[in-house]
Amino acid sequence: MTSGEQQGQSLTALAERDIEALMFTAEMYGVQLDQLAVVLGVSADRARGVAVRWRNLGLAESARLGPCPPWVWATRPGLTACGLRYTAVPPQSSRLAHIRAVTAIRLALQDTAAYRRARACWRGERRMRADSRIGVRDHLPDGELHWPHRAALSWAGECWAVEAELTRKTVADTTGIMRELLARTGDYGCPGAQAAEPGRPPRHARVLYLCSLAALPVVIRARDELGPLGARIEVMKLPPGAAPPQGLGLPPSGQ
Repeated sequence: MTSGEQQGQSLTALAERDIEALMFTAEMYGVQLDQLAVVLGVSADRARGVAVRWRNLGLAESARLGPCPPWVWATRPGLTACGLRYTAVPPQSSRLAHIRAVTAIRLALQDTAAYRRARACWRGERRMRADSRIGVRDHLPDGELHWPHRAALSWAGECWAVEAELTRKTVADTTGIMRELLARTGDYGCPGAQAAEPGRPPRHARVLYLCSLAALPVVIRARDELGPLGARIEVMKLPPGAAPPQGLGLPPSGQ
């Protein structure tokens, strides 16, 4: 049996909801077990069983990488089975808090009535990097929220940039990032001349900043420094679940 056939059989063994959750896990670099439970819409115990099943099928791996609960991420066979070309590595330890916060933001946005009704789409940093060649000086948002043109909303057809801000930067650095996001006209990876082309509409109609209490004052001050341009920036606190709870362990591999 070829590796492709094995991957196909592995996916066949999963329910549609599991496949969508595996895709979600891969696109976020990895998720913690309690967040996987939210994605699946099941209890923590059921999510633990799903993670073990993924691991037994070779589609995912899990381990404690930082504060509880454990992390789950897609393996190379799991990524291939989902049609994704990402590198199969566990989430970087230095980015765990940030990845969790961005995942909490995505889950909170997807849970809104407007998102569900409009069938909006999240495009994360990992997909943006995979879809294009990013310049070393380009600032990538943590995610983009795409509202389809058919949506019966005042912001139909818009693209919003989403930023998770956990640590306090300088006002100057934060203002510089805000200006770059607001001035951008082209997609990420486009020719440099199209990145901020005069006369073209901005790529991001709005920028959402979701902040920790430590970062909130600086972000608000940076937005205010922009004057009228800052009207396109919304600042709010991080949603519940941005910090990890305790417990929710997985059994060792093979159990």
